[in-house]
Order: sequence, then structure tokens, then C-alpha cells
Amino acid sequence: MSDSGSETGGNRGDRNQGEELATRTISIQAKRFYLDVKQNNRGRFIKFAEVGGGGRKNRIFMNMLASQTLRDHLNKFIDVINGLGDETDASEGGVLHSETIVSEKRRYFLDLKENNRGRFLRISQTFLPMGPRYQIAIPAQGISQLRDVLTELLDAYAEGYLNEPAPVELPESRHMRADNGKNIYFDPGHNERGDFLRISEVKLMSGARSSVTIAMRNLPQFRDILTDIIAKMEELKTAAGEPKKEDAGKS
Repeated sequence: MSDSGSETGGNRGDRNQGEELATRTISIQAKRFYLDVKQNNRGRFIKFAEVGGGGRKNRIFMNMLASQTLRDHLNKFIDVINGLGDETDASEGGVLHSETIVSEKRRYFLDLKENNRGRFLRISQTFLPMGPRYQIAIPAQGISQLRDVLTELLDAYAEGYLNEPAPVELPESRHMRADNGKNIYFDPGHNERGDFLRISEVKLMSGARSSVTIAMRNLPQFRDILTDIIAKMEELKTAAGEPKKEDAGKS
């Protein structure tokens, strides 16, 4: 699968999403929703896209197994809505009912909510162990239609793609807190090109995140360069009369 996101117009980010096998369109209130069945070298999946005013597009991606689980949860949400009537007992934040789907390295949050504009189902996607969150929101009156279209696509295209891929054994993620108000995360990962390490910097105040990904085959060289730079910086500090880091607390 490919990563998800939001965009304004165009097809930015679509070039790596693979071959399109089928597409369906749903119109609900002032929004249009597109369900695209796609296939690439990692398997078959469905792209869910919400297009609102101004052409802004929000997207999430699910493999076929997660899409099947979503379809089953939609049945639950329909039952919940039918049992609510006009009066509701929403929790703080307007949540009426919630479900969660975990598939591969993605977690999906399904929240039936209510606000002053009505009831809606918010489907959010995030990446494990942590990552940005992307979401779409479907008005409650369109959930049955979404369920029916999704069922049609699953019946036609899911056969042979409903097995969860075998998990890849990877080291646990690590993180450190830097002195300048940032967290640094070290997340081992795996994709169709092999193993890699993603190093991410997250600012505590703003939550801004930047990252670099290093292939496993390049990690030994990365380690050697880092070790060499640290050693030379320590030598320069010593030559300038500054104590080495390990000696700084001995006086």
C-alpha cells in the first residue's frame, strides 16, 4: 500500500499507488466519496477519498482484510444509529460509538460522533508505533450506502487477498529526549525494498515532525561515519581545553 494524506486538487502522490482495478463514487450531501480498488507489488487495497468544497481531498488506504473488517463494523454502526432515535447520550467529545482496526503497521479509529451539524462517522488512519493521522468523515445517512458499495467491491476483488501478511521480525523501536525540547525516535521498519531504520525528530511544543529513512544495508556505514564524527568532535574539544563528556562529571 501507499501512504495516505490530504491534497488540494491534482493527483499528487498517486504515481506510486499502483494499477487501478475499479472505482465507485458516492455522493452524500455536499461531499463526494471515491472508493478505488488498486493493486501494486505489495498486494491489493482500497483507497477511500473524500472530496469536499474547494476540491480538497482527504484519503486513507486499507488492505482488503482491513476493508472487510471495516464493512463488518459498518453494520454495527448502522445498528447503533437505528437504535438511537432522536435523543442521544453522547460521551464527552460527542462520541456515540467507537471501534478500532489494527492491520499491518496501521491503526484505524472508527468514531461515530455527533455535533451541531448532525451525526457522522469519522475514520482515522495512523501508522504504528506513531505517525501522522489522516481521516475522512461520512455523514450518518451515507453509512449504509458506503457499506453496500464496499461489499460489492469486496465480493468482486477481495478473493485471495484476505490473509494478513506474515509479520517481519524487527527490533523494538527506541526513543530519546534531546536537550532542545525534541524527541528523537528510532523506528525499524520493513517494506517491499527490505529493512530500514526511520529516524524522526518531533518538536515537543509544536508537534512538528521530520524524518530520514536509512536502508539496512547503509546502516553500518552510517554508524561508522557517526562514530568518526563523534570521536573527532571530542578531540577538538579536548584540544581546546574542554573536558571530554565522560570526564565532565568527575571534578
